Amino acid sequence: MKNKVAYITGGSKGIGFGIADALMKQGVHVAITSRTQSSADQAVKVLKSSNPNAKAIGIESDVRELKHQEKAVQKILSEFGQLDYVIANAGMGHYHSIEDLTETQWKETIDTNLTGVFFSIKASVEALKKSKGYFITISSLAGTNFFAKGSAYNASKFGLTGFTQAVMMDLRDYGVNVSTIMPGSVASHFNGNTPDESDAWKIQPEDLGELVVDLFKMNPRTLPSKVEVRPSQPPKK
Repeated sequence: MKNKVAYITGGSKGIGFGIADALMKQGVHVAITSRTQSSADQAVKVLKSSNPNAKAIGIESDVRELKHQEKAVQKILSEFGQLDYVIANAGMGHYHSIEDLTETQWKETIDTNLTGVFFSIKASVEALKKSKGYFITISSLAGTNFFAKGSAYNASKFGLTGFTQAVMMDLRDYGVNVSTIMPGSVASHFNGNTPDESDAWKIQPEDLGELVVDLFKMNPRTLPSKVEVRPSQPPKK
């Protein structure tokens, strides 16, 4: 994996940051995106300080805009000359009863969690075909398990799970591996949450980073195309 190049959307904190850190520990150069350049730069500073043997760059980009992602990929190719891994991690959620869910909230959820991933692969597919690389999406157990007040989030993640599996079928003839990771409860900054000691029972971002590394190290004849992962213990009462 040393000197491979990874593109991680929403990589300035939470799951995306945990994946970036785990990959840099393996010698992978990373490019992370965030909606603001300042948050991307701050995350890169931290990543570089703990991983001096790999490079990192931060890019301001909104996954809901195809042109943003195309520019991000071009910057990565210009900087590193290749693109081997894409991790479509950026996501958000609105949780309301259907009576209260607004059109704006619906659109923001679908545009970020589903259309944004479509844009991620559209922008990077030719580079991944060239490198025979790996495309990973971060879905959720909510991509198979529905819940009250989850209509928008469930729709986005059910769609993402199916989308990723279909893309896997499209791209494996080119030697491109595609997987979706479906976490349960994660101690992350998702939707503005601030993890604390009460989240210790949850999956940690670095755990998902280790999982991504394991996927990349799988024997090339084997593809775990859909990986469900949940806390090993229930929440403490």
